[in-house]
Amino acid sequence: MSQGQDRSQDRILFHLKTRGAQTAADIAARLEMTPPGARQHLLKLEAAGLVESADEREGRGRPRKYWRLTQNGHARFPDRHCDLTLDLVRSMRDVFGEAGLQKLIAHRERASIADYRRIVGARGSLGEKLVALAQIRNREGYMASVASEVGDSFLLIENHCPICAAAAACRGLCRSELAVFRAVLGTDVTVERTDHILAGARRCAYRIGRRRAGQSRGA
Repeated sequence: MSQGQDRSQDRILFHLKTRGAQTAADIAARLEMTPPGARQHLLKLEAAGLVESADEREGRGRPRKYWRLTQNGHARFPDRHCDLTLDLVRSMRDVFGEAGLQKLIAHRERASIADYRRIVGARGSLGEKLVALAQIRNREGYMASVASEVGDSFLLIENHCPICAAAAACRGLCRSELAVFRAVLGTDVTVERTDHILAGARRCAYRIGRRRAGQSRGA
């Protein structure tokens, strides 16, 4: 396979990772390919076990074929140091017990809040704070972005979880990340997790907005 084909297929995999299921026509338009060229790449990726397709009916028309990553496709965006991290989590639980592991997570949480506040806290609007937060998360491997919603709310989207294996073994890590976002963004902001990779979603996403009088800070 040529380097050009490798690059095109890597772009398709990245597009499906960050955008979710797409038709070949959508992929072609987004990546400036011809539809036949996109379909050819998708068939090769399917043969390699990296993508799969399913027909989905939209209205009364003919079903449209949507392509999505397989488990092996998602594995192309690896959990950093997965085996080592899992081994450390298990070892800490064995040596220090569950209480000791939670104490370590709390220490990490406090350190993350301090680090994030140094960068995010200097920004003005909520939107600017979220852009800065997404940049931090991107550097940490979360493939993060911010999308505006109707009104004054935003979605913080994380298309990848570089600590997914550790989070599956220790759910306190996910709880801690939600607590970090709430602490960094302030008491006048609500943060609600709307999508969760560990619950079967393709991404993690958080709806974030200004808190109205009497409104809780989110779930």
